[in-house]
Amino acid sequence: MAARFAAALFVLLNLAVAIAGKSYYDVLQVPKGASEDQIKRSYRKLALKYHPDKNPDNEEANKRFAEINNAYEVLTDQEKKKIYDRYGEEGLKQFQGGRGSGGGMNIQDIFSSFFGGGGGGMEEEEQQILKGDEVIVELDASLEDLYMGGSLKVWREKNVIKPAPGKRRCNCRNEVYHRQIGPGMYQQMTEQVCDQCPNVKFVREGEFLTVDIEKGMKDGQEVLFFEEGEPKIDGEPGDLKFRIRTALHSHFKREGNDLHATVTISLLQALVGFEKTIKHLDNHLVEIGTKGITKPKEIRKFKGEGMPLYQSNKKGDLYVTFEVLFPKTLTADQKAKLKDVLV
Repeated sequence: MAARFAAALFVLLNLAVAIAGKSYYDVLQVPKGASEDQIKRSYRKLALKYHPDKNPDNEEANKRFAEINNAYEVLTDQEKKKIYDRYGEEGLKQFQGGRGSGGGMNIQDIFSSFFGGGGGGMEEEEQQILKGDEVIVELDASLEDLYMGGSLKVWREKNVIKPAPGKRRCNCRNEVYHRQIGPGMYQQMTEQVCDQCPNVKFVREGEFLTVDIEKGMKDGQEVLFFEEGEPKIDGEPGDLKFRIRTALHSHFKREGNDLHATVTISLLQALVGFEKTIKHLDNHLVEIGTKGITKPKEIRKFKGEGMPLYQSNKKGDLYVTFEVLFPKTLTADQKAKLKDVLV
């Protein structure tokens, strides 16, 4: 067994792993390096939300439930977690393949082992979760960051629970036990075993948070900070969500995955053609000139010069509207020459 494990690790050391889609940490909505307690709390919340019993005939919810359980199984297994953190999902598959398949837990077994068996376990567990308020903050992201990806440092102040003198009535210490409700079926139960705890108080504290802006994110998308919302005495903190909002830009306007810009040219350029470039959001130049005639308010499309699609290599298009600048006055000589040319 030790030789097989060493051989599997040797193969893993030579892998160049490219992880597609969301990481297991993203699936469970926890940061990399999250404690096992954080992982379990987040799993509990998500598993209850996407459980098939609560989402009948919802294929997307069933898929999410399977992803959540798979991620939880890996991140709570120290051996699998260590391999995943170092080599990614493909490395984990290689290692599991070396040991032979069939070692994973059944999805329902994971859920049942966490919440306890029995039909009422899910509803009862959901009722027991006390959560602080969720905090949603509108965050203006520059068009440059949404085009190339970037990050913003945000100052966040929140209430923090600190010890205080005295005692208080509480609802925090619960004793867990299991009750048999049928052959081979057990239900997890809780019983409150205390009614007083050390006193606490709320203290206002602040820190800088780094909010990562991913390429192609749209208005309304959210960046989650797990349990960074308002605290809850004898419960779990709520979550903090930064809701993306595109900041106004001096040259471009975004509409979905497309960009729009307005360029002013002279009457002469409109008639005889011109050479011109505009600087894009990442400073590369886009050639928008033409040898033909340009009509006032004419719109031209430049394919693939729009916004990147979220988590995709594709891009939208750039639409340029041309404004023609007419002269304010013409001399008699200029009018005569124009008549000779245009009539």
